[in-house]
Amino acid sequence: MTVARLWPQSRLGGDALSPSFSLGAASGNSPFLRPENMVHHTMNTNNTSAPSASSNKRVMDRNEGSMVRGEGRGLAGALRWVASALIVGSLAACSVAPRSYPPGPSATMPSTPPVLSTPDDAGPLPPVIARGKSLWMPARWSELPGWGQDSLHEVWNAWVRGCERPVAGHAGLCAEVRQLSIATPAEQQTWVMRRFQPYRVTEPDGNPPPGLLTGYYEPIMAASRVPNATYRVPLFAPPTGLRAGQTWYSRQEIDTLPAAQAALQGRAIAWLADPIDALILQIQGSGRLNIVEADGRARQVRVAYAAHNGHPYQSVGRWLLDQRAINEASWSAIKAWAIQNPQRLNDMLWSNPRTVFFREEALSELDARFGPRGAQNVPLTPGRSIAVDPQSIPYGTPVWLASQGPTLNTQRLVMAQDTGGAIVGAVRADLFTGWGAWTDEAYTTAAALKQPLQLWVLWPR
Repeated sequence: MTVARLWPQSRLGGDALSPSFSLGAASGNSPFLRPENMVHHTMNTNNTSAPSASSNKRVMDRNEGSMVRGEGRGLAGALRWVASALIVGSLAACSVAPRSYPPGPSATMPSTPPVLSTPDDAGPLPPVIARGKSLWMPARWSELPGWGQDSLHEVWNAWVRGCERPVAGHAGLCAEVRQLSIATPAEQQTWVMRRFQPYRVTEPDGNPPPGLLTGYYEPIMAASRVPNATYRVPLFAPPTGLRAGQTWYSRQEIDTLPAAQAALQGRAIAWLADPIDALILQIQGSGRLNIVEADGRARQVRVAYAAHNGHPYQSVGRWLLDQRAINEASWSAIKAWAIQNPQRLNDMLWSNPRTVFFREEALSELDARFGPRGAQNVPLTPGRSIAVDPQSIPYGTPVWLASQGPTLNTQRLVMAQDTGGAIVGAVRADLFTGWGAWTDEAYTTAAALKQPLQLWVLWPR
């Protein structure tokens, strides 16, 4: 699927636009629940002005740090186990922090698997594994930078959700994953090392590339159920009879032709105040709306990608750069240009003929604690779900990620649960940073994130 992408300098093929926010034409087939242009966007930003790792990584690392849980045997151990379970249940019930997620309904199990001894890291290594776009080189746990220092309990909810649609070869381990939701960090780490073999992801020729890590997020926008003087920009559901792959009216034709407007009569889901916000939402492929209903009630809903009009995606940022109208492809620069040039706003919008149609999804209390569904068709977890090239890494695979740069200095376990039109190659990942508005950490982190990357997949022994 796709959620929101911003843009720095690489998803446009190395130009001034980032790989994350492809302001250049996207390529490849549309991923599940995300149109081809729903590439994970990252705002163009200079390294000198990028936020520091300590300030930007808080969206993912706010709760990083080990959870101290008691270990013991006999009555004392049992009491510690019960106390831990009660604490976990209590926190899941009362937490209101947007980045703290309770296990899914099936995650709680009566007991943990037996404690396993840590495997010998000096034994013979298995053979190399060849994938479509990558080669997996067997590695030792000692070769994974930072292994043993991550707070694995923070990834466990993402792993449990991934077990709703497990990758081939992993289904048999999912019962143990659910049981280990209440295990200690040491027990979780020992289990991972016993059950999985790490492999360094390289190019098909065996050479490790520099890799690229970017970020994406889910925008939150104000909306109205009915149009008024402020909210005049519609978000449409697909027109009746639109078939997959069918070429329909272009963006300009939708805005100007009576026949196109008649076909969309009654299909508006909601109305936004800013046409550029509507474009951002279409590029992101999903978002949350703080919507005011016709009767004045306010609530939050999610809109997700449903279809598009069959036209190729063209980047409005690239259009403005080619005209030397802006110096950097960022949403703030694009919005500033639009304010200064209202008479040319439609020209800019119409330079991208593709229009995306949405469907509305109910947002329960549990749904609101996770992101939208990714290409694996499971909800995304901030800081622990990544988008990958599925021809390099299958959906549902646990991945050890290591990256150092101006935005993040991190080594952590993540889950491959999404993809995007610009996420192509052996060592390419887009980190889901969460949801929020322009000033929230989810956006600022995703906007700034563009740095080298190393990946190790963990595959069952």
